[in-house]
Amino acid sequence: MANPFSNHKNCVYAKNGVVATSEGLAAQAGLEILKKGGNAIDAAVATAAALTVVEPCSNGIGSDNFAIVYFNQKLYGMNSSGYSSNNITIEKIKQRGYDSMPSFGVVPITVPGTPKGWARLIEKFGNLSLMEVLTPAIRFAREGYSIGEGVGYYFDRSIKHYQEQNRGPEFKHFFDVFTKSGERYRAGDIFQSEDMARTLEEIGLTDSDSFYKGSLAEKIVAFMEKYNGFIDKKDLAEYDCEFVDPIQTNYKGYDICEIPPNGQGITALMALNLLKNRSYDDRSFNCIHDQIEAIKIAFSDTLTYVTDPKFMKLNPSFLLSDDYVARREKDLTQKAKLHEPIDYLKSGTVYLATADKDGNMVSMIQSNYMGFGSGIVIEGTGISMQNRGHTFRLDPSHHNCIEPRKRTYHTIIPGFIMKDQLPIGPFGVMGGFMQPQGHLQVIMNLIDFNLNPQAALDAPRFRWDKGLEVAIENTFDPSLEKELQKKGHQIKIEPRGSSFGRGQIIIKKEGCYLAGTETRCDGHVAYY
Repeated sequence: MANPFSNHKNCVYAKNGVVATSEGLAAQAGLEILKKGGNAIDAAVATAAALTVVEPCSNGIGSDNFAIVYFNQKLYGMNSSGYSSNNITIEKIKQRGYDSMPSFGVVPITVPGTPKGWARLIEKFGNLSLMEVLTPAIRFAREGYSIGEGVGYYFDRSIKHYQEQNRGPEFKHFFDVFTKSGERYRAGDIFQSEDMARTLEEIGLTDSDSFYKGSLAEKIVAFMEKYNGFIDKKDLAEYDCEFVDPIQTNYKGYDICEIPPNGQGITALMALNLLKNRSYDDRSFNCIHDQIEAIKIAFSDTLTYVTDPKFMKLNPSFLLSDDYVARREKDLTQKAKLHEPIDYLKSGTVYLATADKDGNMVSMIQSNYMGFGSGIVIEGTGISMQNRGHTFRLDPSHHNCIEPRKRTYHTIIPGFIMKDQLPIGPFGVMGGFMQPQGHLQVIMNLIDFNLNPQAALDAPRFRWDKGLEVAIENTFDPSLEKELQKKGHQIKIEPRGSSFGRGQIIIKKEGCYLAGTETRCDGHVAYY
C-alpha cells in the first residue's frame, strides 16, 4: 500500500472545547463527552478508550498510559505504567534460551496500567463516571466502524509482520480478534469486537477493579498460567498508578514540562537545556545539526541511567542541572560525533490533547509498544497486552536490568507548556524513541521560529537512529543532506510519514484555543 500522508492542514480555532488526536472517531468520542457535561479529563479518557478500539494497531486495553493534567490552576502528572512481575528474574528468562528480552509472547508483558489510569483520572478530576466516558468506545466495539486509510495502512502492515513472527498457540486469540479468519483487515473494512465491548463495560462498571482483582484478572492469570507467563494474581491486585510532579526546564522563557522517569521525557528537556543559550534565525543546517547532536548526547545518558526511579542510582535532577549542561555542552561541536555516557557516579503509540471551556487541559499518551504489543490477546476479552518489558536489559550491571516489580525505561511521554505559572497548552509526539526528538523539534518550531501549532507539526523532521545514522524527511531542502554529510552525519532520506512521529498541540489563546494535529496519520481535531 502507498503511504497516504502528504497533505497539510490549517490550524483550528475553538471557543469552548477541543480534542486533538490521531483518529477522527476517537476525537469525536471526546467531543461527545464534552458536550454531555464532561470536562477535559472526561474527554481525554473517552478519547483514550476509543483509541483502543479504533486504532488497535497502536494501543490496547492492556497498554500503559501517562498524562499531564492542568486542572483548577494546578499541574499534575500521572504515571500509569506497569511493573514487572514479582516472579521474574534474569536467570529465569535466560533459562528459556533468551540472551536479550524478546519482543513478543508472554515474557515481555508487564502489568498493564491503562485501565487503572483511566479510573484514577476520572476519580480525581472527572465530572462523569468511568462508565459514562467509556460509552463511545463500547459503542464502536459493539456496532463496528469502518477502518480509515491511515489505520488500515498500519493495521495491514503490522498484522503481516505478526503473522510472520508469531506462530505459537499463545498467539491464536490475537489473530482471532485482529484478523478475519487469518485475512488481514484493510482500509474500508468493518472492524467490531463484542469481546472488547464487554471488557470495556466491565472496566467501566467496576471502575477498573475487575481488571486487577475481579473476573478479568482471573482470565489474565489463567492465560499466564496456561502459557507459562510470569504475571500472577498478586501482581495485578497490588498494582496502582502514581500521581507525580512533572519535571521541567525553562527554555527561552517557557517552562517545558514532562513526566519524570521512568519516562524518557527527561531526554527532550536535557537536549533543550543544551540548546537554550544558542540563537537560530531559521531551521538552517546548523540548527538541525545542533538538534541532532543534543539529542544524541541526551540519549547516551538516559538510555544508560533512566529506569524506575525507585531503582535509579543517579538522581534525575542532576540530568537537568546546570552542572550537567556545563559537563556536556563542550561535546556539542560542529562535527557529528559518537557520544558516550559519562560515569557521573564517579565524576511505537497514541497521543491526545483535550481542553474545555473552563480552562482545564490534558496531555495524554497511551501505547502497547511496537504496534499491537506482545501479540498476546487474553482469551475471550479482546485485551491486547503490551510488551513494555522488551526495553529491560538482561545484563545485571545495567541500570535498567530486569528485576521483580520494576518499571522499565518507558518511551511514551506527554508534554505541556507553561509560562509565568500560566498554562500555554498540551503537546506530544508519539513514536517510540522518536518521541523526545519530536518534542525537541516541535518546541523549537513553536518558540524559536514562532510557528503556529499546525505549522510546527507539519514542518519536516529528522530522526536519529543510532551511531551517526540520521534519517531526514524528503520534504527538507535538498541541500540539507549534503551539508549534514559534510559534518559527518550518515544521512538517509525517507518519505514523510509516521516513522518521524505523530503529534498534536493545543495552545491557549485569549478567548479561544488554537489546535493542530498530525498530517502523518489520520489526525483529527474535534471542537465546538
